Parts: sequence; C-alpha cells; structure tokens
Amino acid sequence: MNVGVPREIKSNENRVALVPGGAEALVQAGHTVLLERGAGVGSGFEDGNYTEVGARIVATATEVWAQSEMIMKVKEPIEAEWPHMRQGQVIFTYFHFAASEPLTRAVMASGCIAIAYETVQLQTGELPLLTPMSEVAGRMAVHEGAKYLEKYFGGRGILVGGVPGVEPATVVILGGGIVGANAARMAAGLGARVVILDVSLDRLRYLADVMPANVVLLFSNRHNILQQIEKADIVIGAVLLPGAKAPHLIRREDLSRMQPGSVIVDVAVDQGGCVQTIKPTTHDDPIYVVDGVIHYGVANMPGAVSRTSALALTNATQPYALKLANRGWKVACRGDAALALGVNVVDGQITYPGVAEAFGLPCIPVETVL
Repeated sequence: MNVGVPREIKSNENRVALVPGGAEALVQAGHTVLLERGAGVGSGFEDGNYTEVGARIVATATEVWAQSEMIMKVKEPIEAEWPHMRQGQVIFTYFHFAASEPLTRAVMASGCIAIAYETVQLQTGELPLLTPMSEVAGRMAVHEGAKYLEKYFGGRGILVGGVPGVEPATVVILGGGIVGANAARMAAGLGARVVILDVSLDRLRYLADVMPANVVLLFSNRHNILQQIEKADIVIGAVLLPGAKAPHLIRREDLSRMQPGSVIVDVAVDQGGCVQTIKPTTHDDPIYVVDGVIHYGVANMPGAVSRTSALALTNATQPYALKLANRGWKVACRGDAALALGVNVVDGQITYPGVAEAFGLPCIPVETVL
C-alpha cells in the first residue's frame, strides 16, 4: 500500500503523523511511504532521516494525496485540503467531527473512508490513540494556565505554587480522565491547591489512591462546579465524550462568579468545549477575555511541543497503521473491534453515532460497511 504523509498546514501545527521509526516499520512490511518535502522538520526530523529508512520524499502535498491509498495526518483536513480527498481513500487522523459540521459534510461529499484516532476504543473504554496527546495537553494546560495567570498577560498575578507564607493558586479541573489526571499531577507538583470534579465515583476512588494530598476530589454536579469556580485561579476543561460534542459545564452567566484575571484553559475545545464561551484559538493568538476571565482555547496544544508529541503519537498509531496497510481497512477493522470504532464516515455515510447526533444526520451501523 502507498501510505502518504503530507505536511500539516494548520496554524502552528508542527507535529508530523509519522516519525522515521514508524516509516521504517511500514517500509519493512513492504509498503511505500511518501512524505511531502519538509513534513517532519517541525518535529525535528529532516527529509534525510526518512530516506535513510526507505521512505520517499515528494515535492508537494498534491503529489502525496494523489499517489496515496492511505493518508496519515495529525489534525483534521482543513478547507484547503478538502479538494484532495477522494473516493475510497483512507484518511487516518484526528477528525473531531462533532465540533465541525462543514468538515463532516466535506468528508461525506468526498467519499473517503475517515478513520478517527480519537474514537478508536478498547473494550476497557481506553482511547489508545487519544491518550498520548491527552497526556501532553493535560500537562501543558497547567503550563499555559500558569503563564497567563501572570499580571503581564492580564492575569491575577499569582504564582501557582505560592511561597512560604503566601497561599498557592487554586486549580479546578473539570474531568478526571487522562487530561485531568495529568493536569492534576502537574499542578500538584508545582504546589497548587487542586480540585478535580468527575461524575464517575469509580474514577474518583481510583484517583484518591494515586493523587498526592494536595488534590481534592469532588463529585461533579452543578452545585459543586459553581462553588469551586468561585475560588479558582485556573479552570481546566478536561471533559470528553468520545466522538461527541462536549457538554457546557460552565455557562456564560457563570463567569460573573469567577475572579477577574482568572484563567480558563479548555482542552475540550476541539470537541466544542465544556465552557460555553470558549472558541478555538491558535498559538499565534491564544487568548481572549470574556467578562474579565482569560480564555485559552488553542485546539492543537501538543503542536507546541512537536517532537515529544510526534514521537508519542507514532508510538500509539503505528500498530494500527500497520494493520490497515497490511490487510486493507475492511479486513483490519473486521479483525479489530477497537479499530472498527474509529471508522466515522464511509462513502458519504456516517457510521459513528456521536457524529450523527451532533448534526441530526442519519447513521448506519459500521458493521454494514464492513
């Protein structure tokens, strides 16, 4: 199979979908790997690193898309890339369809097979291809929140960990999954007072066993959320409903309860966000202010630490990419229930319920196309 890796063109997206080690594994399995010139540079990998392991470098994205049976990307195809998508082509990437109806309809119109990293799901409920980027984003959320809490950026002028004799910041985290747990560990390590809210008592019990003493665990309901955001210096949105739009846990009117100069970092922004006033931003222009509260809504946070992120992503995606290339997407998905859940759109038809529900569109069972 010809596997293509175009250069990411979303604003400040420096990750690459396949590092040289991943390319080598595909080549050794008998496949052709085509990379757009410079695709790996933003992650610290030169073209020569790929040619050394047998990959081919081509001059343009157009050539990569035209010659490849499967495209591997990091972020969803943006509008400039939509004309490249074609009937029967497999596109394996993060799509987050529920956050964008135009993208959903463009993919449907193309006739391609869209396999979304974020909905590949094991029987345990784990999302193995989302986990590494959730780990990165959770840890980064604290870095970014701490930065914009500085007075220079309009924040409250508070040091997250405080100093002896001065209380630390309060970091409130909505959701105790991978993002939330990683954010909590980072914030707690800096010395903050940390509160995690989650709706799963089983998850809260687990977190109680592994979190340090400066992490408080609360059941997530409207009353507790409002009570905690009043005290918060940083609020981190870490809610995930696989493949579906995130619920709005903080409403516009709730911002009046928060302290002026406090910071919201909504990691769920690529699924619509769990804060009603959040909107996607970029690394070039990451923040804006609503009712005195700083909002950080960068939808590709791990792109800022591209080398770490690209290596972590390839570690997770490579086994699935090999299955798709070795067996073809249908046979691979028949033999792997987790991978089958990654199939979101096939030949114009939505096969993932959360995507269909987001826009009131029909959905067919994935089994019917396999």
